[in-house]
Amino acid sequence: MKLHLWCHWLLLIIGSVHQFTLSDKTCVITHEIKRNTTPCYTKTMFMSKTDLTKMYKALYTAQASPELIFVPAGHYLSINGKGDPNGDLFAESTSALYTAAYSVKNVYKQSGQDFVVSKLEGTWWVNVTGNPLEVPRDEWHWQLLIRMPDYVVSAVVQQALKAAFLKKQLPLLQQVTLAALAEGKSVQVMHTGPYSEEPATLRLMEDFMRKEGLTWNGRHHEIYLSDPRKTAPDRMRTILRQPVK
Repeated sequence: MKLHLWCHWLLLIIGSVHQFTLSDKTCVITHEIKRNTTPCYTKTMFMSKTDLTKMYKALYTAQASPELIFVPAGHYLSINGKGDPNGDLFAESTSALYTAAYSVKNVYKQSGQDFVVSKLEGTWWVNVTGNPLEVPRDEWHWQLLIRMPDYVVSAVVQQALKAAFLKKQLPLLQQVTLAALAEGKSVQVMHTGPYSEEPATLRLMEDFMRKEGLTWNGRHHEIYLSDPRKTAPDRMRTILRQPVK
């Protein structure tokens, strides 16, 4: 509402010819002042969507060799689960999380605060001692995440989730929450290839941590840059991150 009032006031002052266009992707305001039927100038301003992958580029890009970065606190739509990532629960949880993300996006879009839905992320852990990779996949715990802009608040998220549940009737929508995550100092690396080959990249991270005198300080974190439905396994790109101290 404030944006519309501002636009109207500005156009009344500036020009005899004006146009205001609000599209799905951007807000475009164009002013033309005519003198003797010849435009003196045209001025265009764009209000683009919030894109967190561009705002926080260092968090969504990585090198083939491990490096140390700092991850600031943020908040995410989140859903927890347990079991094989190839199982039905994981797939249904992913679907519910994306449904929630687009529902929240649409609410904010209507108020002029549109944003790009970010990449799917996940943290992973097991509740037994020993090498996590040797633990049966049915015992894996995971928290699926989609990062939200800072202006997204819990009250609006809850309203969006209720509306989405009434429309979609997805029971797992009731388990989606807005959660905070603060990882701080972390080791990050790009893994290229299928998920099954991640252990080799994880060993690179462990070697780097040992060389730098670093130890684990949180859950293993993955950011899924590629869509496995559209990308060949050998071209899949996944950022692997480990909070450290």
